Amino acid sequence: MSWSGPGFVIALIAMSTVAMVINTWIRARHGYPVENEWSGVSRKDDPDADRKIVLLTNENERLTGKIGRLEERIAVLERIATDPAARTAREIEALR
Repeated sequence: MSWSGPGFVIALIAMSTVAMVINTWIRARHGYPVENEWSGVSRKDDPDADRKIVLLTNENERLTGKIGRLEERIAVLERIATDPAARTAREIEALR
């Protein structure tokens, strides 16, 4: 067999394809998650996956809003800490 011919390349491709099919079959047979090349891991055993995605999306939005509010508060605290004391005192008196 020639190591530089196209037959060697085709043999390598065929062997890797067969190995992938066997690996997927073994993983599916023993209950491991089957990996999909295009969209990650596909799970057929989790019927609540869509509900979990919605819940996580809502929690993500809530936490993003909370982070935004905290960033605003930190900006105010930084301004108070770095401004001159006389200016801060005037602003406090103006609020009363």
